[in-house]
Amino acid sequence: MIILRRLQSYLDAHKIPYQAVNHSVAYTAREAAESLHVPADAFAKVVVVKADARYVMAVLPSSWNVDFKRLEEVLESSHVRLATEDELAVLFPDCEIGSMPPFGNLYGTPVYVDAMLTQDEEIVFDAGSHVGAIKMRYRDFADLVHPQVAEFHREPSKLGS
Repeated sequence: MIILRRLQSYLDAHKIPYQAVNHSVAYTAREAAESLHVPADAFAKVVVVKADARYVMAVLPSSWNVDFKRLEEVLESSHVRLATEDELAVLFPDCEIGSMPPFGNLYGTPVYVDAMLTQDEEIVFDAGSHVGAIKMRYRDFADLVHPQVAEFHREPSKLGS
């Protein structure tokens, strides 16, 4: 599987132009970006969190981290934590763990996109496997997914500083 069949069918049914791209095996969005020679800021990573009793997809540039305090405020939740691998396997049964595309609408999961990603004309993201990604126009992505846009990124901490 290069890209998720469910996603490919969805995009094709909506006549959305996209490019499916292969890359070497990558277990993080940053590794996928490097393999594709795409700037890390241009590759979107999906972080699935459990906010109180519900699951949410937080989508942000792969070079940034989630600011959980901000995300709690955005989601109006008292507690936000990362979803476990077991939870991801149940929520996204047709995806390889950690390679979910930011199409929560295909899984009944709300999607929150960091405002930084809305500034780009294109979005590139994992497509359900550790060897495939999709590149498409951000506008098309937003029209299909209807994500909530908010700011919840924080710069990764530098080692030794």
